[in-house]
Formats: sequence, structure tokens, C-alpha cells
Amino acid sequence: MKYISTRGQMAPLEFSDTILMGLAPDGGLALPQSYPQIDRATLDAWRGLSYADLAFEILSLFATDIPPADLKAMLDRTYTREVFGTEAITPVKTLHDGLKLLELSNGPTLAFKDMAMQFLGQLFEYVLAKRGETLNILGATSGDTGSAAEYALRGKAGVNVFMLSPKGKMSSFQRAQMFSLTDANIHNIAIDGMFDDCQDIVKAVQNDHAFKAAYKIGTVNSINWARVVAQVVYYFAGYFNATGSNDEQVSFCVPSGNFGNVCAGHIARQMGLPVARLIVATNENDVLDEFFKTGVYRPRSTEQTFVTSSPSMDISKASNFERFVFDLVGRDGAEVARLWSEVDAGRGFDLSARLDAVRSEFGFVSGASNHADRLATIRQVDGEDGVVLDTHTADGVKVARELRLTGETVVCLETALPAKFAETIREALNREPPRPAGFEGIEDLPQRVVEFGADAAAVKSYVAHALA
Repeated sequence: MKYISTRGQMAPLEFSDTILMGLAPDGGLALPQSYPQIDRATLDAWRGLSYADLAFEILSLFATDIPPADLKAMLDRTYTREVFGTEAITPVKTLHDGLKLLELSNGPTLAFKDMAMQFLGQLFEYVLAKRGETLNILGATSGDTGSAAEYALRGKAGVNVFMLSPKGKMSSFQRAQMFSLTDANIHNIAIDGMFDDCQDIVKAVQNDHAFKAAYKIGTVNSINWARVVAQVVYYFAGYFNATGSNDEQVSFCVPSGNFGNVCAGHIARQMGLPVARLIVATNENDVLDEFFKTGVYRPRSTEQTFVTSSPSMDISKASNFERFVFDLVGRDGAEVARLWSEVDAGRGFDLSARLDAVRSEFGFVSGASNHADRLATIRQVDGEDGVVLDTHTADGVKVARELRLTGETVVCLETALPAKFAETIREALNREPPRPAGFEGIEDLPQRVVEFGADAAAVKSYVAHALA
């Protein structure tokens, strides 16, 4: 399996090369030359496998340059009861109206990002040790990627982490998870702006090829292909756990800001998983909802981006959307490069002529939620099912119920535990959300963070000084 860039100007690479690379040299994102195809016999063979064994079967199709025994050992170390609290790893819960919740938040940082990041930590350490290299991760987070990356990579040999986050925009729990870490290889940087400003800085550094090479800069954002492909696994696991046989179809509803989570669902569907529809749920920052309704992609500025009570989705430029558009335009790298030149110029693009394909060929539909909607959904699900949802999952449940067709099995992806968003849970339910053991008083721990304006040069200077 070889990998190419969405912008068409990168020579094919092996899997291990893509995970250390971040952005492709042409500014695009890595994707396999073709998606492996899964037939009914393979689905039958995979149903009933443990999560670690299922992950091995799927990732073996993509990571063909890693010896199978080494890959299996990494996955067996990653997907354990000790790490994720349950043998099932990603159990499915059914609400009273038949809507299903795929639990993805049982990992160390209580968010779905742990599902891929715990594996990525193993993978980085393995590849770097094999090559005798080091890697300095520069990432951006709107809330959950940062803590998941830091917890997966803290103390790992050969890796430093520099994580950018929007100053004051995450929940107090999210900030505490990151800023309270004292490991020498973890560096937190708060940027005066929104997530998109942080993401723009990461991309600017990635595109400074001399700096990137000199300081061995990589990324753990869903820019990183390994992040996305590891998330493909839980779509297969969710399908098996939500159905009784491989004759059935399901639809997945995915709360989405940066498009990485639902991009993994798109890839699973392209591989042959029986997915009827992919339902994209946004919050007030509804750039993706606008696209899937109209075919017009109109990214917004920092000033036009709302600060909401589902802060991990306060994103107006979705990095991973480029991977889907590459497939939508027939894998035409030159066309993708042209479209993203419009995005980089502060404009958007119009693919309304392809809207029928978006829906019929690729199965995408969408909806949006707002603060009042998520409060109402949290109250409703708590009252009817005794389940407390986090704010982002509430956006997904609201949209799933709004768009579900008669007889359709919809699996809504849980994105985090409600303890991470206590302020909004208190507003909705007038009580504290349940908090797992070990997280008591996390907000009171000393915090370590530096602050900068939205300035790539200042961040590069800080990184260079820290690594000197």
C-alpha cells in the first residue's frame, strides 16, 4: 500500500513515511492510492473478533511496511481493558427510541481522540526507534486532541510535543488536563485567537520546509494519516456491535468540526462497510452543514467563528474535508490544489454541481445544533434514559433524531464524557456530571503554559529555543 497527496505532487510513500511527515510537501494530505475492498466473506470473518484483533486485520491492509508481528504487538498493547476500562473497548448503548450510542470515551483523557492517539503513541516510538530518529510534534487542538496526544506521548522516547490551543476557549477541565502535565517533553502554548488560528500556525510551520527539516517537525492532528486510519476501526466495531448480521445497514451520525472523525467513516464506507448514510452534525459553526446542504464551502474568519458550549467543534476551516473533496472530484489533485488556493485566499468554492454525488454516491447529509438544542437534548436523554451526554454528543443526538428515516438504524458517535464540560451540564441538569475516579480536583493542580499572539514566527522561535 502506497500513499499519495490530495494535491497530486508527491511521489508515493510507505505508511511509516506518512506518519512522520505531517502535511505533504505540496501542502496536501496523505491518502492511500486506493482503498482496500472488504467483501461479505471478510466481514463474516471479522464479526466477533476482539477490538485489538479487528484493528490488526484492518490496519494490516494499510500499514504494509510494518512486520505483522510488530503491528500486532503494538495493537495488543494499545487496546486493553486496562487502557479503555472495558473488554469491548467501544461498547454500544441503545436509547429508548432505538438510537444507538457508540461509546468512544473510555480512554485516559475521556474523549474519542484516545482511540487513535493511544495507538499513535506506540507507532511513533516504534518507527523512531527503528530509524534512530527523533520527532517534534507541533499540533493544534480545540480541546480533546491536545490532551489525548499529550497523554499518549508523555515520556515517550524521541518525541517532544508542542501543543497549540485557543486561549480561554476550552473548558476548564480540558485546560487542566493539558496544562497540569509536568513531563519535560510536553509544551503547552495558548494562542490568542480561535482554533483555526492555531491550525493555520501549524500549517504555516509545516509549509516552511527548511524549518520543518531542521527541527524534525511532525503532527498528531488528523492531518496525520495514522490518526484517521486508526479511527476507521471503530466504525467496523460499531457496525458489528449495533447489528445482528452483515445483511443489515446502519447510518452513523458524527459530531464534526475538523472532519477527521467522519472522514474515517467515509473511508470505512468506501472500503465496503454496509453504511447507508453519514450524518454530519455541526454546532453554531455550521460551515460543513452549509456545504452538505448547498454544495458551497465557505470557510469563515476567526471573527466570524462562534465560541460555543461544544467548543471542540468551534472550527470554521475543516482540515480533513480536503480528503473527502479529493474523492468527490475524482481524485484530481490539480483540482484540489486549485480549490484550496481559493480557501487560502480567504474565499471558498462551489461544488453544488456535485451535490447529487455527495448524497447518492457518498451518502452524506447534515444538520446543525445550537446551545438551546444541546441543553434540551441533554435534559431529554437524562430524563428518558438516565444517560448524561456531553455537549458534542448532544449535538449529534439532536441531529440524528431530526434526520433519522423510518426503519433506519442510526449509530451516534459519542465524542467525550460529560465531566469535561461541567459548566454546561450544570446549566442543563442543575447538578454536577459524573466524574471518573482519578480526576477529582484536576482543575486545582498547578498549570504550565506559555501564551502568544496568532504569530507563526513567535511559535517557531519558541520551538527552536526549547530544542536548543
